[in-house]
Amino acid sequence: MDQGLIPRRYAKALYKFAIEKGEDKRLYELTGNLAKAFMAQPRLQEAVINPFVTAADKTELLTTAAGAGKDDNVFADFLKLLEQNNRIGHVRDIAIAYRDIYREANHIYRVTVTSAQPLAQAEEQRLKDLVMKHLDGGSMEYVAQTDPELIGGFTVAINNERLDASVANELKQLRLKLITN
Repeated sequence: MDQGLIPRRYAKALYKFAIEKGEDKRLYELTGNLAKAFMAQPRLQEAVINPFVTAADKTELLTTAAGAGKDDNVFADFLKLLEQNNRIGHVRDIAIAYRDIYREANHIYRVTVTSAQPLAQAEEQRLKDLVMKHLDGGSMEYVAQTDPELIGGFTVAINNERLDASVANELKQLRLKLITN
């Protein structure tokens, strides 16, 4: 996902600063919480860009959404910098960009397995093991989800690549063959 030039630059600077302070992993966790909060509460963005909400209230809101504590000075400094530079409205995109930079630097792959029904534990573990063999020593953030529209089978998405082994895809391919013949 491309967040734009401004968020990407802030995220790069934040990542370098977090590494210097030894807080890059903690910031990865906090930005993850923040991204989830923005997804769960779409009105959070409205509050962040609202000129009538004070800077202190925005900072408190974002700190709470991220689950940051009193010891998270890097996160607090980051929010102060955004507020000073009138960039607080970009905080969601910066958090997402930071996570992308961190994943790339630490060889973390986002793996999403979607199946028509929940997979049995043994099948899911076998699939995880197969995926791990192809990650060149990297690690993965694994998410399993269901989508009954697949009819059967599954899809595996690793970052931006997708393997579709679903019955719905097979039917679609068969339909295309019949139409073109």
